[in-house]
Amino acid sequence: MELRQLRYFVRVVELGSMGRAAQDLGVVTSALSQQISRLESELSTRLLQRSSTGVVPTAAGLALCQEAELVLRHAANAVRAAQAARLAGHVSIGMAPTTSSILGVPLLRAMQSRYPDVKLHLVESLSGNLSQLLSRRQLDLAVLFHAGSHQGWTLLPLLTEQLFVVAQPDRYALPEVGGLTLHDIVDLPLVLPTGSHGLRAVIDAAFFHEGREPNVVAEVDGLSMLMDIVHAGLAATIQPGAAVVRANDRQLLRVPLLHDRMVRRNIVASLSDDQLSPAGLAARVVLMDVMRALVAEGRWPGATLTG
Repeated sequence: MELRQLRYFVRVVELGSMGRAAQDLGVVTSALSQQISRLESELSTRLLQRSSTGVVPTAAGLALCQEAELVLRHAANAVRAAQAARLAGHVSIGMAPTTSSILGVPLLRAMQSRYPDVKLHLVESLSGNLSQLLSRRQLDLAVLFHAGSHQGWTLLPLLTEQLFVVAQPDRYALPEVGGLTLHDIVDLPLVLPTGSHGLRAVIDAAFFHEGREPNVVAEVDGLSMLMDIVHAGLAATIQPGAAVVRANDRQLLRVPLLHDRMVRRNIVASLSDDQLSPAGLAARVVLMDVMRALVAEGRWPGATLTG
């Protein structure tokens, strides 16, 4: 007697039809019928009463079904226990500062809950640096904004972030509702990250498409310092909504940019599946689950799911 036979038999009893059970299990009806017949032969008793409308269990079949359900539950529990027991190791995950401000703590909590024996190494850096670290196999996973054409990587586009103008409300005459076009902010003094940052590439490309250049008065590659400058009223900035979360200041004005290029695409990039450890594969699932949950719960400002 095989677990597969018991699983087949239980499904036939649940659906009351050999044909529907075969379709549900992804096997042909003749193969399913053959497995049930083998089971009946092994037990030397009739398990199903067949009719033109379907099948019903005999008394022996009903007794077997009840015990088989218990056996299958125990088998599933054994598989989960074995998987949990062997899932250990280290996984390195890279994120940009704005991403980690939203994702870092929830990800760590989720991993500790699901896989307490897997140790995370979280790296916060510019997206360009993260790509290099992933190429050198110093990271297993990373949330990137531009992945390019890297052979051997697994790339999973997951969400898109709206970009906002962020500024001190009493420093610049910006609307508190509605949105802004690039023409509205072409003269606005901005503090932005340098060109090595994925966000800067998005901003420069959007302005270039309009035949304009942003009025950049300072370049800062650290998010904390950049937001300090905005908080001091020395310049405004263009950032995803997550930047204000990291700044922990609800008093900053955040106005969406109305431009189809003013979005930041988040891609979960990893080594290929055959190169990732079981812990790495599990961490990627958890990472994507947490990202989806944060968007669904409205905890990722300006983000919408794309995958």
